[in-house]
Amino acid sequence: MRMDKLTSRFQAALADAQSLCVGRDHQFIEPAHVMLALLDSQGGGIAPLLLKAGADVNKLRTLLGGALDRLPKVEGTPGEIHVSTDLNRLLNKLTETLNS
Repeated sequence: MRMDKLTSRFQAALADAQSLCVGRDHQFIEPAHVMLALLDSQGGGIAPLLLKAGADVNKLRTLLGGALDRLPKVEGTPGEIHVSTDLNRLLNKLTETLNS
């Protein structure tokens, strides 16, 4: 995955997702971390876009929070944070699409 192919806003969302991951004592950044970070980003267009499409953004936020609550936590000394296999696949698809 080439980070330079991603927009600065999406790169910021990935950094926010990493912070969510660390704050919740998770070892892997999952797609749910990124989606929640995108929903909560200041000046981001995801939440308004979803609202215009008729999505219940508050319910989505709640469901994402529940999904993150169910992820395993790292106990003891915090370890390294890694991108999960699922998120890696999604990001590779995204960068393939951007390169097309």
